Amino acid sequence: MEAFPTLFLITFALVLGASRGDSDLLQDVCVADLSSGVKMNGFPCKHPSTIEANDFFFAGLANPAVPNNITGSIVTAASVEKIPGVNTLGVAMSRIDYNPGGVNPPHTHPRATEILFVLEGVMEVGFLTTTNALISKVVEKGGVFVFPKGLVHFQKNIGKTPASVITAFNSQFPGTQSIAATLFGASPALPVDVLSTAFQLNTNEVERIKSKLAPKK
Repeated sequence: MEAFPTLFLITFALVLGASRGDSDLLQDVCVADLSSGVKMNGFPCKHPSTIEANDFFFAGLANPAVPNNITGSIVTAASVEKIPGVNTLGVAMSRIDYNPGGVNPPHTHPRATEILFVLEGVMEVGFLTTTNALISKVVEKGGVFVFPKGLVHFQKNIGKTPASVITAFNSQFPGTQSIAATLFGASPALPVDVLSTAFQLNTNEVERIKSKLAPKK
């Protein structure tokens, strides 16, 4: 009978090891077939005979974009949707451009850690831990800052000129949840009394905020 626990532990270790054995690529590349109707964790692969260099190329981060919104910032993503060749590779990038005073509002990336490099300008950046501690810093041109996976974070251009950053992620599709837009602009809408209680606002204030953040029809 004493052998049973040992045998169980060995079997469990082998099963656990097998479950991790396929975490790496099983082929050279798996270029995403974005037109496929197949639903899976990621995207199905294009046939190798149809792969070309442009599947691994994207020029969209070369030039600054001009923000024309209330936040004063605009994100240009370079994820699997723009670069099919990163499918299964676990990487993505983005460029964010800011007007003076522009803010990338508090948000999270549920599937990725983010690392930020300041191309131009002076940025105030930070994240919140699960104990509500704020970790923030002023980062100037050439500086790097890291936002841990899943934690709420923000960036603000505190300079008097436009600013730009490049960010990188350890996920091909990191996902973004902007806190204010997620809660007040959800569709279907979150119950007003839930938001009223959570933020200690009266219902009229909740409706006013929702009217600004609700998806445009």
